[in-house]
Amino acid sequence: MTNSGVGSEVGKRERLVEGACRVLHEQGVEGATIADIAEAADVPVGNVYYYFKTKDELIQAAIDAHAGAIQTALAELERHRTPQGRLKALALTAGERAEEVARYGCPHGSLCQELAKRDDGHDQRATKLLALSVDWAEEQFRLMGRRDARDLAVSLVAAVQGLSLLAESFHDPELLTRQTRRLARWIDELADDRAS
Repeated sequence: MTNSGVGSEVGKRERLVEGACRVLHEQGVEGATIADIAEAADVPVGNVYYYFKTKDELIQAAIDAHAGAIQTALAELERHRTPQGRLKALALTAGERAEEVARYGCPHGSLCQELAKRDDGHDQRATKLLALSVDWAEEQFRLMGRRDARDLAVSLVAAVQGLSLLAESFHDPELLTRQTRRLARWIDELADDRAS
């Protein structure tokens, strides 16, 4: 007897979570159906209920997957030697997905914005997605010697999220790439200001 079934079962659950992330991003929470998610995951719709009893369970799994992706991305930014370099990389990373963001919005920010309108617990759970970036950026600004680290972190994340919204609204990926480069220069100015 082999364990091939176990591996495929894990694979189905992972595919469903990935499919949920993609469909929720592209269609929105209200527009997404379990059938859409099953199709995106290449899993028969009847099998979805083996892993997730409700759409809300799929939404929670998507939130957790987004949180994991954010933590992984932030950990990768640690390869930059200085907090200034890490913050600039965070800003510029937003521009790397400009085409996708201009079409569907920021995957994390859009989900948070949609779920914030609900009062079912998902609103509170989704808050951690943006909080991860704000907390991380605050630490980087603190390491730069900034006493206003929290305010600067909020400003940076708010700028990236606002730029994502504008890029989506105007269907203009170049807006995002151009403006994230401006954010990187702003971070340099803050570092230079601190050094003088």
